Amino acid sequence: MPANTSVQLTTNNIGNREDLSDMIYRVAAEDTPFIANIGKTTASATYHEWQTETLASPNPANAQTEGNQNLNNNSAPNLTTRVGNFTQIYTKVGEVSNTQQTVKSAGQSGSVSRQKLLKGIETTRDMEARMVGNFASLGGATRTHAGALAWLTSNVSRGSGGSNGGFSAGVVAAATNGTQRTFTENLLKAVLATGFGNGAKPSQAYMGPTTKQAFSSFTGIADIRVDSDGKSQANIVGAADVYVSDFGNLTLIPHPYGLTRDCLLIDPKFWAVSTLRPMKAEDLAKTGDALAFQIVGEATLECRNERGNGVIADLS
Repeated sequence: MPANTSVQLTTNNIGNREDLSDMIYRVAAEDTPFIANIGKTTASATYHEWQTETLASPNPANAQTEGNQNLNNNSAPNLTTRVGNFTQIYTKVGEVSNTQQTVKSAGQSGSVSRQKLLKGIETTRDMEARMVGNFASLGGATRTHAGALAWLTSNVSRGSGGSNGGFSAGVVAAATNGTQRTFTENLLKAVLATGFGNGAKPSQAYMGPTTKQAFSSFTGIADIRVDSDGKSQANIVGAADVYVSDFGNLTLIPHPYGLTRDCLLIDPKFWAVSTLRPMKAEDLAKTGDALAFQIVGEATLECRNERGNGVIADLS
C-alpha cells in the first residue's frame, strides 16, 4: 500500500545531509620490488661511472718446465673496463587551489600533503619502470639512464630476430625485440647453464603476471603442495615462490607493471640505485590563487657487472 501524500519521505525532503565516507580507497600497483631489493649508492656527476673486470678462461694446459724463469711466457694483464650511465631527473608537478585547501572535504584533510604523497608514489613507480626495463641511455640536457634489460649481453635467450643492446662508447643501447615465444623450462635452464659458466649466480627472477603463471608450472618448483593434518585433503598451492635449479634457488618475484615480455634473472649485489639528488617535495613560486609544488629527484642505475645476471626475452 503506498504512503499517504501527507507523509514526509527521504525522497521528497530537501534538507537531508549527504552520507559520504571519510575513507578513500585506492587500487593501483604501488610496489617497486626491483628498487627495493638492489643496492643503494651515491652519484657525484650527471654521468656516473664504475669499473668491471673478469678473469681469463681456465687453461688446463698450464704446465711449465721445471726451473723456467717465465721470461718469455708473459700472460695478458688483468685490465678493468670502465662503464657508466647518465643520471635522469624524475619529476611530478602538482597544484591545489587556495579555495580547495580551505573548504571541508571528505577524507582529504591537508589536500596539498595528500597530493605530494600521491605524486611521490607515482614518481617512484616511474623510476622502477625505467630501471627494470629495456631503455637506452642518452646524454644531454634531457638525460635518460639505461634500464636493466638494456645492459644484458652475456647470459641471454632471445626470440628470432632479437639482438642485444649493451654498453659501448659511453652509452647503453636498448635490446631489439625478437619474435615472441612460449616460456618453457628449457629456455630458463639454458640461460642458467650459460650464466653458471660465466660465474653468474642469480638469486631472483622478475617477471610479469602471465610469465609468473607459466613459471609456476615448471617441474623444478619447490613446495607446490602443503601437508595436511590427515583429516582433510592436501592443499595445492597455485603460486610458486622458489624455483630449485641445478645451480641454486631462484626467488620468483612477479612485477605488476613492468617486464611484460621478459624474465629477468638478477644477482642483487650487481645492481644499485645511484642517487645524485634525493627525491624531495619543493614548493614552487606562487603565481596565482593556488599552491604549486614539484616532486623532484635525480638518479641512475648502476649495473656493476652484467655477466652476473641473465634474461629470457621475447616471451608471449
